[in-house]
Amino acid sequence: MSLFPKIKPAFWDIGYREAGPYRHSLRFRRMWYLVVILTASVSIGPLIAMAFFDYNVTRTAAESEIILRTARLVSNTRRTVTFFLVEGQFALDFVVRDNTYEQLSDRYRLAAILGSLKKTFGGFTDLGVIDSKGLQLSYVGPYVLEGVFYDDQAWFHEVVKRGKYISEVFLGYRHVPHMIVAVKQPLPDGSFFILRATVDTERFNYLLSHLEVDGFGDAYIINRHGILQTPSRSHGNILEKMSLEVPPYSPKTQVYETRSPDGLPLLVGYAYIEETNSILMIVKQKDALMKPWYDTRKFIIVFLVVGITIILIVILGVTTFLVNKTFQADEKRVMALHQVEYEAKLASIGRLAAGVAHEINNPLAIINEKAGLIKDLFNYTQNYQADEKLIGLLDSILSSVERCSRITRRLLGFARHFDLSVQRIDLAEIIDDVLGFLKKEAEYRGIQVHIHIDADVPNIESDRGKLQQILLNLINNSFAAMDDGGTLEVKAQTSPGYRATIRISDNGCGIPEANLNRIFEPFFSTKKESGGTGLGLSITYGLVQELGGEITVQSEAGKGTAFTIILPVRLAVKERPIQ
Repeated sequence: MSLFPKIKPAFWDIGYREAGPYRHSLRFRRMWYLVVILTASVSIGPLIAMAFFDYNVTRTAAESEIILRTARLVSNTRRTVTFFLVEGQFALDFVVRDNTYEQLSDRYRLAAILGSLKKTFGGFTDLGVIDSKGLQLSYVGPYVLEGVFYDDQAWFHEVVKRGKYISEVFLGYRHVPHMIVAVKQPLPDGSFFILRATVDTERFNYLLSHLEVDGFGDAYIINRHGILQTPSRSHGNILEKMSLEVPPYSPKTQVYETRSPDGLPLLVGYAYIEETNSILMIVKQKDALMKPWYDTRKFIIVFLVVGITIILIVILGVTTFLVNKTFQADEKRVMALHQVEYEAKLASIGRLAAGVAHEINNPLAIINEKAGLIKDLFNYTQNYQADEKLIGLLDSILSSVERCSRITRRLLGFARHFDLSVQRIDLAEIIDDVLGFLKKEAEYRGIQVHIHIDADVPNIESDRGKLQQILLNLINNSFAAMDDGGTLEVKAQTSPGYRATIRISDNGCGIPEANLNRIFEPFFSTKKESGGTGLGLSITYGLVQELGGEITVQSEAGKGTAFTIILPVRLAVKERPIQ
């Protein structure tokens, strides 16, 4: 079951309920929409704009921070790697300058130098001396490489060409990934020799693998073709092709965003290492780096949603309350106009009834007198005295005149009581008067009317005209609710607290339970199709309140309805009209 019908304000369906000359002066649903939209725009618009601005500012600041941290880490690591490699190159340069070719060709001397280098600098695994033809004349280290020719190796030609060279990682004759540092030293006879050292790649790998890289980061070195020079956690093993594209050359440290082959956002920092063909790469997962900001974003969104929800609830509540108050005031205005028209019509009917009664009473009096005179003459005349047919016709005329007189007296009694007037009223008499107006309709429709008046019911002090109107409205409603052949019951009895009770019940169609709480509301009617205005019971309720009484209803759909009116025997001082 939808919640909206339970919380729907009274004015929501007014456009479908209201008709006739007395329409509401405002379109309340449109007013409600307009106020809600304008108020929400003014209050929520700046909040959303501020939240959007804060969202972008904090995101930009967070991204700038992680880019700055990554660039700083890449720059520091590049200096460390460069120093590690260039330091070895400088050490070899010092050795070739401090030792002659003959000394370095001595294997024992070369072993002593290697031992000194390991103790002083570390990071070297072997040393070798190579002549200008590429023959390794002397070698100390864990492999058997003495007497090997390197004239077909790319690194040999690079050393000859440059004089100093730090190689990429390659397999070589030992079939093990390694990298070398080599320097060329000229000889007096115009030839040269090369001192070559193998760098300890384990130490090199340890240096990169123990970097504190946040964001599930990965630090490794590639050559300019994208071949891994050190192992990588996520992008391949040593001497394999990196899964990412090789970044373009830049003399400075650069940071850019990309995606992994799996579509994961990555932040990549890189720097080209001087004097080598190597590129330092540090790759981080952007989502992990941005997690603190994502938590902040979640808080901003939750705060925004909660704030907007509270603002909307307040706007909806206040707007509904104010528009409903405006609707109620306008409804009272419409009801007052209806009441004025209704009372004007009743006053007009009363004046018409009084005029008709006076106009009818005069000829009725003449008819009554003439018929009485004729009857007297017939009674004194022997010829007509025994004519029962003529005497019966005269009696019928006299009884019809008497009946018309009773009707005109009721009309006059009804017409006299439109002006406010408090008097002692016999409930049995006023109930009989009101039912007298509806007697013919009840006979025509076969409606049985039962009247029960307790003997101890006192006369009450009230306004006769208003009480007549109350009873007439309720009995008319009962007649409208019943089919032909129904039953109407009117009871009057004494109630505790010096009050009198009038109960009007019928066995008509009844009122659905959902409508019981609304039947006294202005303009609420279940007879819109038949022209009901929805004001009858509302006016009746107001009249009962004016007389200091109470009115209640009990009903069951399909079984009937009972209205109970409780009136004080004496009106309180504040309820008495000014005479």
